[in-house]
Amino acid sequence: MIKNYLVNNSHKHASKWLVLSIDVFITIFNFFLAYVVRFGITLNFDIVNLLYQLPIVAGLATLSFLLIGSYKGVVRHTGMRDAYNLFLAVTVLITLTGFLMAFSRMSLMPELLNIPVSIICIHYLLNIITLTTSRLVFKYCFYYVKSKLGETSKILIYGAGDSGLITQAAITNDSNRSLSVIGFIDDNPQKIGKTINGIKVYSSGSVNQNFVAKNNIKEIVVSIPHINKKRLSEISDNLLKLPVTVKIIPAVNDWIDGKLKVSQIKEIQIEDLLDRAPINMDNQNIKEELHGKVILITGAAGSIGSEIVRQASYYSYKHLVLVDQAESPLYDLQQELLSKGVVNFTPIVADIRDHQRIETIFEKYRPNMVFHAAAYKHVPLMENNPCEAIKINVLGTRKLADLSSEFGVDKFVFVSTDKAVNPTNVMGATKRVAEMYIKWLHRTNSKTKFITTRFGNVLGSNGSVIPLFKKQIQKGGPLTVTHQDVTRFFMTIPEASQLVIEAGTMGNGGEIFIFDMGESVKIFDLARKMIRLSGLKYPSDIDIKITGLRPGEKLYEELLADTENTLPTYHKKIMISKFDDDDCLMIKDKIDDLCIMNLLNQDHQIVGKLKEIVPEFISNNSTFESIDKINKESVHKKPRILV
Repeated sequence: MIKNYLVNNSHKHASKWLVLSIDVFITIFNFFLAYVVRFGITLNFDIVNLLYQLPIVAGLATLSFLLIGSYKGVVRHTGMRDAYNLFLAVTVLITLTGFLMAFSRMSLMPELLNIPVSIICIHYLLNIITLTTSRLVFKYCFYYVKSKLGETSKILIYGAGDSGLITQAAITNDSNRSLSVIGFIDDNPQKIGKTINGIKVYSSGSVNQNFVAKNNIKEIVVSIPHINKKRLSEISDNLLKLPVTVKIIPAVNDWIDGKLKVSQIKEIQIEDLLDRAPINMDNQNIKEELHGKVILITGAAGSIGSEIVRQASYYSYKHLVLVDQAESPLYDLQQELLSKGVVNFTPIVADIRDHQRIETIFEKYRPNMVFHAAAYKHVPLMENNPCEAIKINVLGTRKLADLSSEFGVDKFVFVSTDKAVNPTNVMGATKRVAEMYIKWLHRTNSKTKFITTRFGNVLGSNGSVIPLFKKQIQKGGPLTVTHQDVTRFFMTIPEASQLVIEAGTMGNGGEIFIFDMGESVKIFDLARKMIRLSGLKYPSDIDIKITGLRPGEKLYEELLADTENTLPTYHKKIMISKFDDDDCLMIKDKIDDLCIMNLLNQDHQIVGKLKEIVPEFISNNSTFESIDKINKESVHKKPRILV
């Protein structure tokens, strides 16, 4: 009964007036104890004199505590600041008592208030010791009731450094959940076996299935600042084999008011393991480039386009023109910007294929910069609808680029894809044709600087694999992977968008900027890791189904064609593709032919023309492989010339 009462009421906070009363009572008792100590642990002193002085000392103590506010601290969270406040309050008390003694000796106050100096000093020391000790006793009594008597989740913290200690303090001080840190994990041999704040440090190798079961561990929190992706992935791989929930603390910059809150400690997500460098919004180059500019963004409601809008909105631009044909997502973006206080923008529902409509927009707003992110990008869908892929990715891009040149836009930044490199599908081939046209247009002595950016998959974008896996896990599986060996590059949407903007600022026209995508990720391994992150087991809980490569899909993505290499820039994650662009010289006539042919809606003829423009376009797992066979046979059937 007593145990239940203590557990059920342990979450309640003591009234500050109760704390003040206890402090005053301890101070009065210490004053009595000071006399006892002064007179050799006896009661051989004037009791009447003491009784006269006690109310005065109680009043001075109350005044001191009220002045400093030491009673306002939450006892269960007592720390160094609370101890310092108690020290100040006791110091104020001894000062006031000293004045009382001095006035009494100068006959300005009754003789009974002439407190001996030795009593004042002993009282001062006793107050410092007992008041601080009382706080700690109450604090640890609370944690005993919480952790020993109540039901608690036992936690290990991976990392016994400063960050680990801060995490331990945040968990210990949280009263919303019953959590108990029972150990640290660290790989430093000098720390293993020692205790920190009374908590033992274990080696990572000793934390196994038996250890977790024996100590009833529920969670392991990774608390290592500035941990790189590879190291975090290694740690998570080992921890996810255990029957525990693996969590991670946020970056120090994301702490609330510089303090870590338990609510910020989240379960580790696949995005954490694939995460990239943090985004720095205080970028001087971008700030200068966008200052006072009218910026037009196509595909503004899409994954990349909307993030370009968000990041551009941080800078002192003149006006944002947001163009997208998707009404609802554009409305959502509009409401998001308005909620953040962004007002100097105009959302426009328009199709980039509509030349007159887009020309009207250019005429009205006269943009200085254009970020062209609008595109059809789903490989299997475009493989089945090549006419639509050409209308948007080729013709739409051409119309925008031509209008940008006509209206004297300073810079035109085209968002391309790694699938444009040695394309095996219609989508990639159309993006490559767009790259070639933009390259040609730059060579026509246009005043506009045409810049192309090329990168791989982005985490969490519309249609990407990670949201798909999450939905499949929620439904109980199986997870579908096209091939056991398929790999992809990944980049976060914020990073990709900032690199697009920064490439636009550094470009002088004609470049294809390649982004450092890091190491490629095996999708099958990604699927297994996501299953484990969900607290499930593969294949007993959720299986992975191999479905076969989709039409036009590659096993491995590339960022550079066979004829390309790169040059460095001042940004370590942005490189310039250096390639032979002679094939771009006749691109306009070929695209004109493609436009005329596209009106016929005959897929094989259109794709055949694409392959003529992009000779390296070899279809894979597609109905258009027959065109490659015909082309190959025609090459072999050419008559040999005898010399």
